[in-house]
Amino acid sequence: MTPAEKHASIIKSTAKSLGFDFCGIAKAGFLEEEAPKLEEWLSRNYQGEMGYLANHFDKRLDPTKLVEGAKTVVSLIYNYYPEQKLPETEGSIKLAKYAYGEDYHEVIREKLNHFLEILREEIGPIEGRGFVDSAPVMERQWAQKAGLGWIGKNSLLLNKQRGSFFFLAELIIDLEVNPDTPLAKDYCGTCTACVDACPTDAIVGSGVVDGSKCISYLTIELKDAIPMEFQGKMDNWAFGCDICQDVCPWNRFSKPHQEEKFKLHPDLAEFTNRDWQEITEETFRKVFKKSAVKRTKFKGLKRNLDFLKLKKSE
Repeated sequence: MTPAEKHASIIKSTAKSLGFDFCGIAKAGFLEEEAPKLEEWLSRNYQGEMGYLANHFDKRLDPTKLVEGAKTVVSLIYNYYPEQKLPETEGSIKLAKYAYGEDYHEVIREKLNHFLEILREEIGPIEGRGFVDSAPVMERQWAQKAGLGWIGKNSLLLNKQRGSFFFLAELIIDLEVNPDTPLAKDYCGTCTACVDACPTDAIVGSGVVDGSKCISYLTIELKDAIPMEFQGKMDNWAFGCDICQDVCPWNRFSKPHQEEKFKLHPDLAEFTNRDWQEITEETFRKVFKKSAVKRTKFKGLKRNLDFLKLKKSE
């Protein structure tokens, strides 16, 4: 076994021990094929008000500009599909499933820090950084290069064993590691379930989403008033949206996660539409203290709820 093969074995066993469902490895380098795609996406203003997506263009395409001397990108999958879901009765308020429990940024970042510590103990001095939706890293493209799945029509990474209800995270390190084989095949075929189901027509091409029309963008990233053209099209989503994932045939393979911190907050399980309508800042702080929902702040959540024109329910 070569040192690069041994490193790959250590990395994959460590990933498993830390609860990651899948681990793939790719050689760090410039994402040449992605550069024109990203440039066109930005030129069409599909980023909406997410101006930060146009920043650090070179870093977004080249991990060696994020970690000096980077040789390897380790891509990781961490499941968040819930066993207990919010009530799914007609007219009930919806939150993206990833926001049911504690903020994934904090939970997974802690695991990535531990991951690097273990690698340094097992292998020796390693320079690197962990990323979880927190820096200009094209995580889906790197996961595909690492053999973990393919980019679906909804632009999400799809995995044959888990669908898409998972977080992606990366370790960019200066260690030589034996890479995995990229997944070249697209297993979506002629299916257009996600395209057909999107109520705001945000999926404008295969693997291309107009972010400015996406319900997740409208309820989280957009800071101004939600444009009236989306009135009646939000399908009661108050934070994020799972429509394109819920209808995806590959998500029939989703299995409940085993992460205690991602479990549905007990208070949320009892929320009625009246509770949502009358939510106070005090309740918001209590229920969403450790949640990703705090990102939109109380004011943002209220704006979303008001836009949905909720009817009070007993």
